[in-house]
Amino acid sequence: MRIGINASGLLLTPDLGAMLEHAQQAEADGFSSWWLAQTGLVDALAVFTAAGAATDTIEMGTAVVPTYMRHPSTVAGQALTAQAALTAGGKPARLVLGIGLSHQPVVEDRLKMHWQKPIGHMRDYLTIVNELVTAGRSAHDGGFFSMHLDSARPSEAAPSVMLAALGPQMLKMAGTHADGTILWMVGPRTIAEHIAPSLSAAADDAGRPAPRVVCSLPIAVTDDESATRDFHAMAFAGYGDLPSYRAMLDREGAEGPGDVCIVGNEAVVNECLDELAAAGTTDFSAVELGITPEDNQRTRALLKARANGAA
Repeated sequence: MRIGINASGLLLTPDLGAMLEHAQQAEADGFSSWWLAQTGLVDALAVFTAAGAATDTIEMGTAVVPTYMRHPSTVAGQALTAQAALTAGGKPARLVLGIGLSHQPVVEDRLKMHWQKPIGHMRDYLTIVNELVTAGRSAHDGGFFSMHLDSARPSEAAPSVMLAALGPQMLKMAGTHADGTILWMVGPRTIAEHIAPSLSAAADDAGRPAPRVVCSLPIAVTDDESATRDFHAMAFAGYGDLPSYRAMLDREGAEGPGDVCIVGNEAVVNECLDELAAAGTTDFSAVELGITPEDNQRTRALLKARANGAA
């Protein structure tokens, strides 16, 4: 199981210079990937474009870009531009374009848009994105999105495309037409019994390579497990009210998001990470969130050791 860093917490106090330094440090520490959510007013793909000159090999992924806010051709163009920056000077292709539907309350209450037939919406979106990033051409007429375009691409290296997929139909789409799924607030039992089998079966049926399962969770190495877990439960409580996450928490037998966060001393945290790996997680994307600077240092030290094969 590869170890990456989810830096989305930096979006709370956005500073592009600090983000680039964070990505550089993650690369120096040996992590395989660096992830950003697309939220607020920071453009994650633009950050990756800037990171092309600041980093050399670390994979960069959106986790995730919500589909309702941008036409698929716009996202495809931004992704190809970011990939061009990341590969400049002969550097390896290393962009993961993660896309997701977001959630019905967000779409309807914040965007004032209609949430209808989300599977058909994503099918159109993914079709156009895949066609444009791989060939620069699309002639798709869909019920939600259409695109007729034949264009040169800023990068011939198509980014890997992944979905935020949790339910059966989305997992089938992720396995059949994408490179895997990007998860949030999903525990090891659910990955082992639901996510990994469904995703792998779809990929096998489509003749595609083994799909990736990117699991992102808050993590803290600490001796004060109770206080830290209470903090996580409070900080992430809202996710338990969103139906898609609630369904995954119920599968896990978890009362709330705090129960699937990884919290404890080094032995406990390593055991939790081993459990995720055994469940079928291919990549762990760590949201480092201790309640003291010492805990954050211990968390980074443990993750760094695992990323470099020393744990």
